[in-house]
Amino acid sequence: MKFFRYLLFASLVLVMSCKKTSVDGANRKAFQESINDMTSSLPTLKQIKFNEALYILKTFGVEADGDIAEIEALGKLLNGKKVPDILKMADEVAQKNNITWSSTAPPSLGTMNIFGDEKASEVDPNDVTASGLNIVVRPAMSDSITGPKAIVVIPQLVDQNGEKISFTGAGLETTLEVFSNGNKLQTAKNMMQDNNFKGFTIKFSSLPVASIVDNKLEVKVSVKTAKKVYQMIKSGIEFNPRAIVQAAPSTNIPEPTDPTLADPNNPENPTTGTENPTTGTTPTSPTTPTKPAGDPKTTVSKFLSSLNSQNYKAAFDNADNPAWGSYDKFSNPNSGFGSVKSVKVNSVSAPVTKDNTSTINANYDVTDKDGNVTSLNVTYGLKSTSNGWKITSYKINSSKKQ
Repeated sequence: MKFFRYLLFASLVLVMSCKKTSVDGANRKAFQESINDMTSSLPTLKQIKFNEALYILKTFGVEADGDIAEIEALGKLLNGKKVPDILKMADEVAQKNNITWSSTAPPSLGTMNIFGDEKASEVDPNDVTASGLNIVVRPAMSDSITGPKAIVVIPQLVDQNGEKISFTGAGLETTLEVFSNGNKLQTAKNMMQDNNFKGFTIKFSSLPVASIVDNKLEVKVSVKTAKKVYQMIKSGIEFNPRAIVQAAPSTNIPEPTDPTLADPNNPENPTTGTENPTTGTTPTSPTTPTKPAGDPKTTVSKFLSSLNSQNYKAAFDNADNPAWGSYDKFSNPNSGFGSVKSVKVNSVSAPVTKDNTSTINANYDVTDKDGNVTSLNVTYGLKSTSNGWKITSYKINSSKKQ
């Protein structure tokens, strides 16, 4: 009898020792088996939080289209990771996407299964029934000078009367897509947990301005429940081009010293006059500021010519605009000037120059990589530097699709 007890104990130890304690992302089957092993070793509440973490990582932590592709991408992302690692990663993703979730908080998303083996039941918090979807768009981050600098897009699940339905404790995958004239500009995801969802904030400065036609935007929102995906498109949303205007460059630069007034006995410390032996003071002589070298109009012309020839590096070198960021951001083919195929210049105005700053207006037609042509009227701000005139600001006054 003792022999059989020892045999049973040894068998249990052997089974337990075969369970995986980290993710095996070699393939979908190995991934699911390793997750099942890791989940079964956790207390009940910890199992729920672990499944919630996997759901957040699958929904917001990987870039893929469709559940199968998302599972495969998640397996690769988590390969070799243990439970604490996965919970930490989910915390970081939730914080990055402004999702009210924490691995240390009580369960809040209901029963989650990223592999889809469990069917939604009447107690599934994601089994939210609605008659449709409504989208509320509000201006945000406004001031009295430039107006709104952003919009807030709030999707709402509604009943047949158009009233918000009440629900809580859900984890509905919510996707926002921003378009202009049918061209996709931006995509964002979030999680709708209840009927007080705060929505998405879209900063105008984050959009590729050159792709916006007639200052109009469209948004498409999708909300995925346990049994249905609700979608809605809202068009005619106003884009405020003034929101991307940059502040004029500072003119507080040191005045040049006239080398002819240097003290011959102390050339390292030039003076501006001779001390009055009676008063003990040194009179100051007015200095004439040096004229900035080069021509700001030439800089704008070179910039547009470089864009036309798709020499984005040369175009970038003609600028010192913080809003354009790094060269990689500037030349991005989706959100930067890398989408420009050619530029036809219609006119470049004479510069309006004061001290070391200048402004120039330019009218030109931009053709993007898809063959779309947009007529632009743009004001460029420039400043004089030791390397010539540099573009420091860029304001689109009008844009019109041809």
